[in-house]
Amino acid sequence: MSGMSATVKRPSARERILMTAGALFAAHRLRGVGVDRIIAESSVAKSTLDAHFPSRDGLAAAYLRRVDDFWRGKLRVAALAAGDDPREQLMGLSDAVSASYERPGFHNCSFISDLAAESEPGSSPYKVTVEHKRTVRAWVRELAQVARAADPDGLALQVTLLIDDTLAAGWFEQNPAIPAAAKDAARAAVERACPPAA
Repeated sequence: MSGMSATVKRPSARERILMTAGALFAAHRLRGVGVDRIIAESSVAKSTLDAHFPSRDGLAAAYLRRVDDFWRGKLRVAALAAGDDPREQLMGLSDAVSASYERPGFHNCSFISDLAAESEPGSSPYKVTVEHKRTVRAWVRELAQVARAADPDGLALQVTLLIDDTLAAGWFEQNPAIPAAAKDAARAAVERACPPAA
C-alpha cells in the first residue's frame, strides 16, 4: 500500500450547503440564519447556492427531506431493536427519542420547531413537514394494526403525539426523566390498546 495515497473526497457543493444550513438552522432557527452566512460557512459562491437552491424555502425543504429520511430510519431501528413483538416495537419507538436526548447539541425536532413553525402554510417546508407527520403516523398505525390494537388509528395518534411532545420538550430542557416518562406512557397506551401476544 506504500504507493497509495489516502485521499478524502470533499463533499459536493450541494452537500456542503445542506450540512451547513442544517447545522445553522438547528442552532439559530430558520429566521435567524441569513443566506450570506450559509454561503460563507459552506464555502460556495452565491451563484452556486442559487443553482442548487433558488430559494431559502427550497433549501429548508431539502434539509427537512434529509431529516425525514434520518428520523424514520432511527424509528425503524428502534422498533426492530425492541424485538419481534409488535407491541414491544411500538414501545421501543421511545428509545429513538431517548437517543436523541443523548446526542450532543440536541435541541428539538426540526419538524416541530422552527422550520415548520416559521414556514408559511402551503410553503415547501410546511408541505414536507405535513407529509413527514402523515408518513410516520401511517407507519405507526401499521404497527398498531399488526399488534391487534382495537383502534389502530387512535393508538398511532397517541404514540406519535408522545414522540412529538417529548422531542418538543428538548427545546426547553434536557431532563433525562422526560423520555423515560414518555416511554412509560407509551407502554401504558399500548397495553391498554393491544391484547398480549398469544
